[in-house]
Parts: sequence; structure tokens; C-alpha cells
Amino acid sequence: MIEQDYNNYHDDTFSLDEAERYSLLIQIDKTSFSYAVADQDKLVAWAENHTLDELGDPQELLDLLSAKYKQVVIGLPAKAFTLVPQSLFHHDHTARFARFLDVKPGEKVCAQVLDSDNTIVYKTNEAILSAAEDLDLRNTVFSSKGWIAAIAKNNPANHELFLDINRDKVEIVGFNAGKLRFYNQFEFQNSDELAYFTTLVVTELNLQPADTNIYLSGSVDDNDENMNRLAEFFGKVAINELRVLQLPQEIESHKLLSLAALALCVSSEAV
Repeated sequence: MIEQDYNNYHDDTFSLDEAERYSLLIQIDKTSFSYAVADQDKLVAWAENHTLDELGDPQELLDLLSAKYKQVVIGLPAKAFTLVPQSLFHHDHTARFARFLDVKPGEKVCAQVLDSDNTIVYKTNEAILSAAEDLDLRNTVFSSKGWIAAIAKNNPANHELFLDINRDKVEIVGFNAGKLRFYNQFEFQNSDELAYFTTLVVTELNLQPADTNIYLSGSVDDNDENMNRLAEFFGKVAINELRVLQLPQEIESHKLLSLAALALCVSSEAV
């Protein structure tokens, strides 16, 4: 049996007897999931890198996952996606847009509003949906919807790009006049590839590298290899200090920004 190594936190006030006042936030990736429990806007529990088996057949987390919460939000990973302008999208046409995703057996298509201008149509593993089924699929959202919304609320400048790093994947988002201008995901193996994909986005957006500010969240540390490599190419590279929940001093907010930002999401259904 492989033991999981994960960070976790429980506030002294945390009690599942109070679950009806809490929000449970779950973010799933390809092989694992992380969770956070919020009491209004305060983090009271957090853990990361639990196996998906624990989500579908909980043992260690049985009490936590079976409690009756005020709200549950489940962030689903996208194997592929396409953004559709709101003016062109209708749920009856989801299957047409899904053709762009090359959906294979064992994959499920989901669609939901991403922001005021865009709907995201994406595919995810049906096994992941099945694992989350007992937690109510009406509460599933695109995994990065909250992260994008949190940044949008913070008045991002046109020359700023925001990167969220999760192991070997980076998500990049940029805005223009407060509107979503660019969003995409890239898999990378090392800091050189991360710098390459970021440069590719900067070039596509006709930004000048020396004038571009990069803000990092997720699996990144101040002055680590990825951060230092990016700093060789862009005018400013810094940790994203944006906070969505009140956190204890010992937790770095950028480490769970994408997870915590699920608190901003509204419910959506698989289609």
C-alpha cells in the first residue's frame, strides 16, 4: 500500500457537528483530490493529495465526506475544453461543441457558464464523476472557474498574466480591460518548458516580455527553479498574494488559491 504524503490543517474550532454552517470545497485532478472546509469566509480544515479511491469509497475521510454541509462545491479537471461565447451557446447544442473535444468512451462532457461572456464545454473522466456522485453532481464546476473569477474580481491589468502550477501542469490566464482575454492549460516537464509556454502566450497576446508581470500560485515557492527561470524572461515574476479565505499565518495563501476560490462558484450540472 502506498502511503500518501499531504499537507493538512484543522482549526481548533473545527467540528463536524457544525457541518451545516460549513462549505466543503473539493478539487479533483487526474489521480488525487484536495479539500477545504470553510466557515463562511474562514478556512477551518484543509488537506491535499488524497487518492481518488478515498473519494469514491472513503475510509479515512468517511465522516468528513458524509457530513451534511451548507454547500458542497466539487471542482472537476478538464482533459480538453473549448470556450464558447455566451451569445452562441445553448445547452441543446452542447453535443455539437463536444465534437471539438474528441470525446472517447469513458469520458463525460460538462458545460457551464465560466464568466459573463463565456461558457466552457469540457470533458472529464467518467470514473471521476462516478467517484464524486455521492456528493451530488449538481454542485460540480470546472476546476479553475473560481480561480479565474477571483483574479477577475481583483482588477487585473492588461500586461499581467496569472499562472497556477499543479505538478506537471500550468494554467495561464490573462485579461484585457477586465474581460477574459486568454485561458489555456499546458503540460510541462521542467522550468525550460514552463518558460517556453509562458513566452508563447505572451507572444500570442502581443505583449512585451520586459513589460509583462507574472503572478504565480499553486505548487511554487519563492525563488524556486520555475520562478527563477521565468524571472530571466519577464519584467516581474512574483507570488500571487490574492486571498479568498481567511487563513492561519502558517499557510501560504498561494498554495491553495485555486482550491479556496471554489468558494466563489455557483452550482452547475453535468450534461
